[in-house]
Amino acid sequence: MADFLGLMKQAAQLQSKMQEMQAELDTMMVDGTAGGGMVSVTLNAKGDLKGVRIDPSLIKPEDKEIIEDLIVAAHADARRKAETVMQDKMKGLTGGLPLPPGMKLF
Repeated sequence: MADFLGLMKQAAQLQSKMQEMQAELDTMMVDGTAGGGMVSVTLNAKGDLKGVRIDPSLIKPEDKEIIEDLIVAAHADARRKAETVMQDKMKGLTGGLPLPPGMKLF
């Protein structure tokens, strides 16, 4: 019975740490870039888009599709970085054990 109580205590501690990590992921920011830095986006570590920056030289009506494609590419770059940050945080929290397949935090 003592082992079960210890396990329950560990589960409660893990849940508390997960909540703390979720709050931390809201405040951690990552940047993704495309077009040699001409377009960049900022996401929080959960993957929420927080900002977009476009070099003024790109602002021409005939370049609209290029700008749109660069924003998508920069967002994908930042999203990959955010996922790496989240995975690193999870490894620290779970003692290096990977998340089960399909389980994501965001």
